[in-house]
Amino acid sequence: MYVRKFVRGATLTLLALITACGRADHIGKAPSFSPNTESQEHSAMLWPGLPTHVQPQRNIDRSSLWSGGRRSLLGDRRAMAKGDILTVVIEIDEKAEISNDTARSRSGSENLGVPHLFGVPQRIDEKLPADAAMANAVGIDSSSASGGKGSVKRKEKLTLRVAATIVDVLPNGVLAISGSQELRVNFELRELLVSGFVRPEDISRQNEITYDKIASARVSYGGRGQITDVQQPRYGQQILDAVLPF
Repeated sequence: MYVRKFVRGATLTLLALITACGRADHIGKAPSFSPNTESQEHSAMLWPGLPTHVQPQRNIDRSSLWSGGRRSLLGDRRAMAKGDILTVVIEIDEKAEISNDTARSRSGSENLGVPHLFGVPQRIDEKLPADAAMANAVGIDSSSASGGKGSVKRKEKLTLRVAATIVDVLPNGVLAISGSQELRVNFELRELLVSGFVRPEDISRQNEITYDKIASARVSYGGRGQITDVQQPRYGQQILDAVLPF
């Protein structure tokens, strides 16, 4: 019995320590940045790329500003290969308002009586209590009413810019991008994460792309730190809210 209680207490203590590890990073100090050398973007930038064979060109004017390459004056410098960087522009200004109002009512009445049936009702009336008669044998009244009203109001506005890296080029030419940005102010760390798939032709000449042209876009804007910890309920309270039926 004592062994079971000890194991149970040790398990609960271990779970509490594991859940508190995320907050232990910024106890008494500012939260630490995520290492950027272990990210998916950094791995894509280190990719050497496939070997390319360049045909020798003859009669090239060395004084010309146009050479056809990406690094030339008029070359296309948009991101298109693994490891290239482009800018994602996130401008969200949405407003939605939904209102529903429903009302329903119903009423019904049924009466059944047998005033004359070969004199049988009269004979039965003699044996019935006072104020009871077969003329009004059964009477049923029913009514029901229901109403419902609901409304939804939502307004979101967000303007952000973040540099993302092409982490993969799919066989159909679609680019997989991923980007992250962290900003620490005092003891609060704000982080922005974005990922998705884009077409090379949707990238502008300024090497930018808007969020509405990103397929399977995943945009996360949040943070961690002492202020965020205070605003969040404790893990025990969250578990009780999910388990308790009342």
